[in-house]
Amino acid sequence: MPIRINLLAEAKAAEELRRHDPVKRVIFVGALCVALTLVWSSSLQLQTMLAKKEVSDRQTEITARTNEFQRVLTEQKKITVAKEKLNALKKMTNSRFLEGNLLNALQQVTADGVRLMRLRVDQDYFPAAGTPSQTNKNGVILGRPGTVTEKIVVWLDARDSSANPGDQVNKFKEAVAIQSYFKAALNKTNGVQLINLSAPQVVEGKPCVLFTLKCNLPEYVR
Repeated sequence: MPIRINLLAEAKAAEELRRHDPVKRVIFVGALCVALTLVWSSSLQLQTMLAKKEVSDRQTEITARTNEFQRVLTEQKKITVAKEKLNALKKMTNSRFLEGNLLNALQQVTADGVRLMRLRVDQDYFPAAGTPSQTNKNGVILGRPGTVTEKIVVWLDARDSSANPGDQVNKFKEAVAIQSYFKAALNKTNGVQLINLSAPQVVEGKPCVLFTLKCNLPEYVR
């Protein structure tokens, strides 16, 4: 039986040993780990960049919304002030004192022998400061607008030249008080007051007395 000798067996064994060298395995595994670490690090960096961009976008949006909110508050304040002025003008228009109505009413007030000599209207106004509107994070807190208190007094100077001067003074006063315009416009208490009554005297060749009536309108806050 022939004997076979493999002269390359030793070389093959050395090659197998070289291929299975644990150092090379460690190097290969280490290189793979480094590569994976780099990939993971790059992924984290990319996520960080995306997160920063999203935060920046949200901050920009918040700033834009904040500016828009402030503009809305400013416009609301302007609208509120304009409405207050408009309401004040409407209120003044509806309640203003019209002297034409007064003159028309006086034409309907008569008493025998009494002549109206002079009419005087005193209109006084007393202002009171208000408080401004304030704006906070919840909106606009309306202030109290300034007001003006209106006080009107009508003075009637008249002359009683009736047969018995002085007898018609109270009748004229009563006629003023019950006339529809004055009844609605004057104070309910002491609306018409006799302020002055002169002694009998002669004017234009006729005996008479001079007297003054004070007509008080209610104070009105505008």
